[in-house]
Amino acid sequence: MEYEIKPGADLRLADLKKADLRKANLQGADLKEADLTGANLQGADLKEADLKEADLRKANLEGANLRRANLWKADLRKANLEGAYLYGVDISEANLIGANLIGANLREANLIGANLRG
Repeated sequence: MEYEIKPGADLRLADLKKADLRKANLQGADLKEADLTGANLQGADLKEADLKEADLRKANLEGANLRRANLWKADLRKANLEGAYLYGVDISEANLIGANLIGANLREANLIGANLRG
């Protein structure tokens, strides 16, 4: 089943565990505190999305566009961010323990206080 998610959608606190959102257009979406544990967001457009305190543990964000997204205090433990476009993203105070950042574009990203161990 396919769902249309309009850019700028209000998905605060949404339960999207293990959701298949490959190539979804979530540009500008409000995903504050959403549970995206294990979600497949490969190639998704999350440009300027608000993911403050979102749970993205083990999420697949390979090749996703997160340009200028807000990931303040997001939980990205063991998330796959390979080749993700993180230009200008606010990822401060986020938990990135064990995250795959190979080939990710972190230019102008705010990483202050981010946990990058492992």
